[in-house]
Parts: sequence; structure tokens; C-alpha cells
Amino acid sequence: QVQLVESGGGLVQAGGSLRLSCAASGRIFDINSMGWYRQAPGKQRELVAVISSAGNTNYTDSVKGRFTIARDNAKKMVYLQMNSLKPEDTAVYYCSARIRERIYRPPNDYWGQGTQVTVSS
Repeated sequence: QVQLVESGGGLVQAGGSLRLSCAASGRIFDINSMGWYRQAPGKQRELVAVISSAGNTNYTDSVKGRFTIARDNAKKMVYLQMNSLKPEDTAVYYCSARIRERIYRPPNDYWGQGTQVTVSS
């Protein structure tokens, strides 16, 4: 019964900032990687940023230098700080996490419901 819930989306002007948050709850033994994906209308879902359990990060090229992913293991949360937003960043943003529900069992991937980010020009 793992759940991921995103928050923080909204409407912002080009050049502005938003911070997305995602909280994991439920039957969790541990969390491996956590990440953010986005999907714009008519386009494929793409990886935006990912962070490992050790704190190592990777970003898609289009957001490097503008977005920062972070996690709080104690709170079971992941964040995406988005600065210098562009209209092309407009999309539904989804939180994801690879979670082991029980020890010695393989992890499963979970997804949040998504939060809309709209950047106006």
C-alpha cells in the first residue's frame, strides 16, 4: 500500500521558480532511487532528475543548472527545486520511487498522481 503524493505545482511566469515535493508512505522497508518525470501534451514521458539512496544525482540535459533534486530520507521525501523556468518546462510532473516493501524481496517502482506545472511566457 505504498503511496506517493506530489505537491507544489502551479502557474509561474517564465524565469520564475517552483519547488515540488513528494512524500512516500505506506508499507516501506527502504527506498532506493527517487526521481521526477514529466509529460507534456502530445509528448512522451521523460526523466527529469533522479537521486540515488546515496545522494548521487543525474539530470536530463535540458534542466541541468536550473533544477536541483534532493531527498530527505528521514521524512521519505524527494524535492525538485526548479529555477529559471521556461515555457518548455510546462508539463505534468510525476514523482517516482523504487521501493522495497519487505527485506529480501525485489523492489517495485511506484508513481504519484502527478502535479501540473505551467510556465507562461
